[in-house]
Amino acid sequence: MDGLSPRAAATRQRILDAALAEFAEKGLAGARVDEIALRAGANKRMLYAYFGSKEELWLTVLEGAYAAKRAEERALCVEALPPAEAMRRLVEFNLRYTAAHPEFVALLNQENIHRAAYLRKSEGVPALYSPLLGQIGAVLARGAEAGVFRRDVDPVQLYITIVGLGHFFVANQFTLATALGTELGGEAALRARERHAVEVVLGYLRP
Repeated sequence: MDGLSPRAAATRQRILDAALAEFAEKGLAGARVDEIALRAGANKRMLYAYFGSKEELWLTVLEGAYAAKRAEERALCVEALPPAEAMRRLVEFNLRYTAAHPEFVALLNQENIHRAAYLRKSEGVPALYSPLLGQIGAVLARGAEAGVFRRDVDPVQLYITIVGLGHFFVANQFTLATALGTELGGEAALRARERHAVEVVLGYLRP
């Protein structure tokens, strides 16, 4: 909201931070506006004044989570890196970001339960990803021209693979560790997964 006073902007941000924690813990259905307001040190009237409803607050939090990830992804400046290094950095970033932000995993899992009913209302999130796909396409083109990448790669499919290699591991590490009888928590396991994921992507891209 433009034109908010510093105090009002700070209150709004506290509500968003509190909502992120509440939604990540309990999902949209389980989260309570009373609890979000309590966490934020605000009252329900202020929450409704800023966001209108719990569902609108959910979408705002979800959009903010996507925007935060894309901001860090843009900072990689993959367009300025050699093609293989650009892909390596994208793979490493997506795994590390997901591991560092379990709340992002929780939000996406919940929104998928709702079949993206709320995300479909967002104009901002698709607009964040169109430039990314264009950047990946440009990196692939440079790699193909240099003879280090194959020429038939779909940027959409590649990005889904990159994200999936990290997201599935982080989102399912406890059930996977139990079922497979191995330790998947901690830095050593994350490094092993990181090496494997990079090798999978770069191996696929070889001409």
